[in-house]
Amino acid sequence: MRSASKTWIKAAGAVTASAALVMPLTASPAGAATTAATQLNGGWAPFDRCPVDAPAMLAADGDTDVPLCVTSTSPNGSIKLGNTEATTGSTNLQFGVLQHPAEGTYTVVPPPEGSIISGKTTIPGGLLGLMCPSKVPVVSAVCDQITNGTLNKVTATVESAGAPTDFSLVAGISSGPIVTLPIKIRLDNPLLGSKCYIGSNSNPVVLHPGNLSMPSLAVSRFNGDGTANDEGSLIQFGLSGAGQGDNQFSVPKANGCGLGGILSWAIDLKVGLPAAAGTSNLVLNDAKTSTIGLTAPGLSVPNAGKELAESWKSAVQ
Repeated sequence: MRSASKTWIKAAGAVTASAALVMPLTASPAGAATTAATQLNGGWAPFDRCPVDAPAMLAADGDTDVPLCVTSTSPNGSIKLGNTEATTGSTNLQFGVLQHPAEGTYTVVPPPEGSIISGKTTIPGGLLGLMCPSKVPVVSAVCDQITNGTLNKVTATVESAGAPTDFSLVAGISSGPIVTLPIKIRLDNPLLGSKCYIGSNSNPVVLHPGNLSMPSLAVSRFNGDGTANDEGSLIQFGLSGAGQGDNQFSVPKANGCGLGGILSWAIDLKVGLPAAAGTSNLVLNDAKTSTIGLTAPGLSVPNAGKELAESWKSAVQ
């Protein structure tokens, strides 16, 4: 039991570093028992979507499985997909983590609707820049309809295309890929329809973000309800000042754009899709990341997961 507690305290800073894997576009809100609308007290405040009620989290005993909550934010950044570049808005990534001390491994437990939310990204040049001009009759006919800003504006929305995997503790405190993150990107515009995507569940954009710089570490303690207490039952490791990025991911073709997908190929042609690994790039600035868990999970065996969930709920405002 004590070995699990010591391993958690020793490793939590590295887990925090590993969590700054936020996305540059808008994503569907995530959560089941935890939702984006939840407001939490004190030290729990950043963890409003941690899936504490997920069966795997509740089943964590504090010995073989140690439950943690992770959150990471970035105020801005940049993204390049093929030939298209855009700045990013504020971003947030949250998920649960099960630490397996005996194995030295970690399992990510995402909220059921995905781990990522962020501010909207508007594609520069809109539909005219994304698909036009073109002398091809079908595309030209569509482009001729773009007579105002509403029809031209295109926003990009990131959605989960599967659960994150391959969480790496060592990479979190050094270099190399930290996690495997499959996503798909929805392009929103009246002429493209509601099912226009770059990537899909079966053929996603797969990111492997890593550190671009090393963060500074701060440690704090809290009571179960999030109130600050130097001897509290919860411990939080916060990292700030770190950049995260990936320049080795590939980008598949667009699909479902326009009636019957007739405009997908035009987007591919203009954007340069599919884009091979090394031709796209993601940079996220000033990531701030926090990890929270029981200070001594070994003392909570076999109910560590349940105690963490009860603490989270006691902090709900």
